[in-house]
Amino acid sequence: MSTNMDPSSSPTPPLKALTTDVYIIGGGPGGCAAALQLAKHGIRSTLIERAMFPRDKVCGDALSGKVMRTLERLDPALAARVNADAHRMPSWGVTFVAPGGKALRVPFSRETGIGEAPGAILPRLDFDAILFDAVKRNEHVQVLEGVQAKNYERTEKGWRISLVGNNLPTATANCQLILAADGANSAFARHVAGLPMEPKHHAAGVRAYYRGIHGLDPQGFIELHFLKELVPGYLWIFPLPDGRANVGLGLRSDHVRERRLDLKAELLRLVSSHPTLRGRFAHAELEGSVQGLGLPLASKRHPLSGEGYLLIGDAGHLIDPFTGEGISHAMISGVHAADVANEALKAARTDAPFLKSYDERVWKRLGKELTISTRLQQLAHQAWLFDFVVERATKNPALADTISSMFTDLDLRERLKKPGFYMDLVLGRKVKG
Repeated sequence: MSTNMDPSSSPTPPLKALTTDVYIIGGGPGGCAAALQLAKHGIRSTLIERAMFPRDKVCGDALSGKVMRTLERLDPALAARVNADAHRMPSWGVTFVAPGGKALRVPFSRETGIGEAPGAILPRLDFDAILFDAVKRNEHVQVLEGVQAKNYERTEKGWRISLVGNNLPTATANCQLILAADGANSAFARHVAGLPMEPKHHAAGVRAYYRGIHGLDPQGFIELHFLKELVPGYLWIFPLPDGRANVGLGLRSDHVRERRLDLKAELLRLVSSHPTLRGRFAHAELEGSVQGLGLPLASKRHPLSGEGYLLIGDAGHLIDPFTGEGISHAMISGVHAADVANEALKAARTDAPFLKSYDERVWKRLGKELTISTRLQQLAHQAWLFDFVVERATKNPALADTISSMFTDLDLRERLKKPGFYMDLVLGRKVKG
């Protein structure tokens, strides 16, 4: 039976020693994916989440095709529930706006508007709540909500964890494995696994919700504005139902420091004064405040496992260095972590050499595209290159089709590392895989 602790709504019985083979730290998409996959293996786990749900998470709110495919494999009914949510906006493509102001509209599919959209935008307040609710209902998962891990101690049998929570005395938990999915500011990753925060491999961002922005795409095309003031970062506008939109910007942390930027102030300044934005935001209303976020990027690889632990998603610095996407990588790594944990428990092996297979699986699945995205991030320094590519593509349907195909064809995207790709651009030829 699952134990769902809600200190804010009812008295919670005192916690005593809680022993479970696997403790999952964090109830975001990565932690939830791990819990659901462990349950499919028949393994009981305990998930601890410091917040009380529903809770907001500062994010761009975009759900890529990878997110939906992972959800469908975990639980088709859960994927259907996400697709049916009233706050979800189907997304059929992306519009790139080059530093010079020209725009390139790139569909995710050649059959835009037919069938299920390849992507979606859904506020994390809603998306995370759907996943977390599914975990709370799963009989193989004990959920400790409003509870935080304060200390981790290695023992002969695994881990001893000190837990604290609202209206709770300090409790002691014991387990063999820890799956750390506690996000970009993971205390476990920083203090136990030793992952550093390096400004060159970290991005800072801000996000706000607006209502009444003029010219939002009715087919949910997301907008990426590579403004001269932000390169190699960008400003995004992601449409939502009922005339709302998620608006934000992100920039690598070393550039933020060098330019001494206040990103919250910069977002407000750009939408009110930039020539390509001010008209669209003239009658828009800001809902709430501008919120900040940190993004540990996968432009540098770090170990994802160690003695008795696996790092999931943002805690493992798995955010795409070009797009800033983290949800799909959190869920994909969460599923792999659960699979490796299952094998480790069956083999009675939770040592670092055995768990290293987790790193291998994650990098085999994500490594190629993250390498390409790192290259794209490096190219993003060149504002002239964006202008050049967009200018060519708007005049050449074959080139525009090539760029569209790059969203689903990794082999084609890998051509970015080859000089011949740029010759094809110059000559206006369609790039072949």
